Amino acid sequence: MSIRPHPWAAFGAGLLANRRLPDPPDSARYHRGHVHPGAAGAGPPAPPGADLPAPAPETGSDARPHHTTEVQVHQNLLAANDRHAEGIRALLREHDVFAVNLMSSPGAGKTALIEATLTRLGTEIRVAVIEGDIETSADADRIAPFGIPVIQINTGPFGGDCHLAAPLVAGAVAQLDLHSLDLLIVENVGNLVCPAEFDIGEHRKIVLLSVTEGEDKPLKYPLMFLEASLAVITKIDLLPYLDIDLDVIRANMRAVNPTVEILALSARTGEGVDSWRDWLRRGVAGVRAETVSSP
Repeated sequence: MSIRPHPWAAFGAGLLANRRLPDPPDSARYHRGHVHPGAAGAGPPAPPGADLPAPAPETGSDARPHHTTEVQVHQNLLAANDRHAEGIRALLREHDVFAVNLMSSPGAGKTALIEATLTRLGTEIRVAVIEGDIETSADADRIAPFGIPVIQINTGPFGGDCHLAAPLVAGAVAQLDLHSLDLLIVENVGNLVCPAEFDIGEHRKIVLLSVTEGEDKPLKYPLMFLEASLAVITKIDLLPYLDIDLDVIRANMRAVNPTVEILALSARTGEGVDSWRDWLRRGVAGVRAETVSSP
């Protein structure tokens, strides 16, 4: 794993050497029944309890496989992740920073939406961005010219985690000057399943779905839409070229999550982006209001 601030001061002149942090706990590599690779050359780490002797196999017609230990391990790992997430959330609350977790399939337009957001916000709201990808700093390179703090997290070096986990995000947040921020945008690794399972200390989870992905994705991959506070339908400028009905997409999203807010926009043309900007403004104001009303 690597976490590094993007060298925006030397943009175009090469990247700073990777800043290596200690390998994250197993909670960053295991979740709900599937295993992610570990650090380069180390192979996947053994989950807690892997060295315990296996129970003697049952015999007879009533014999069944035992899954109790496996389930308990996954529960413990998710609990460990959640403890890191609560620590992040408390730190953000202390500094009045509103944090959002952008999740979607690869190519749904997360980075383009961040670019459009930064263009419209200007200096009104102080923003930092954490970019999550398996490899490359391509997305951080796109954000760097805006002159804001941007940190790249790579889950590689090859075939890395399909999501960000709270321990990794905590390492990135520790490198930010939270006193000088109002909004933290985390762009999660492109994947329509795994990122929804992990709390990373955000105030709101946001799922993006591009019109090119089809109307049925909320029904096929419901967890992310169920966990999201806001669903953003992107690339609506392409609707004239597609056999896609926005109302069907909205209906499918609400079939999974009846209370989800839904916005439709195009980062390319700017249509609908002002509504997204206003949603972020309300989130920032809400965090500030909570601080004022706290005893």
